[in-house]
Amino acid sequence: MAKVAAINISEIRGIQKHEIPEAYLKEGWGIEGDAHAGNWHRQVSLLSTDSVQTMQEKLDFKLEHGAFAENILVEGMEVHTLPIGTRLKIGEASVEVTQIGKECHYGCAIREKTGDCVMPREGIFVKVIRSGHVRTGDEIAVCAEQ
Repeated sequence: MAKVAAINISEIRGIQKHEIPEAYLKEGWGIEGDAHAGNWHRQVSLLSTDSVQTMQEKLDFKLEHGAFAENILVEGMEVHTLPIGTRLKIGEASVEVTQIGKECHYGCAIREKTGDCVMPREGIFVKVIRSGHVRTGDEIAVCAEQ
């Protein structure tokens, strides 16, 4: 069973995200209070704990949740293997996968610190198609109807 391992936001673009215990995912917007939310296709970012663990094994310092600017850290599911258009139920909310990976921006803090960033290869982005609360520990499931 896949579940929410952590929820992370930043109120201002360009600063590292910090962990919060729950969030409200607003349809057509993203996580309320997150600077990257908006009316576009990359409303919420997801990354698998396995992806973070692979990076962690190469480092001599501890990665904090949100280190890769992921909004939702997912345990028990390799999110980067989900095709675009896949719908997920996360807690009370429903989302749809819109993008796999992204181009890493110039000056990426984690890339400068580690020499690599997993988000461009294994992070995914979703848009919120049904509003709802999401809490750490909530189940994540692929919806049957696509």
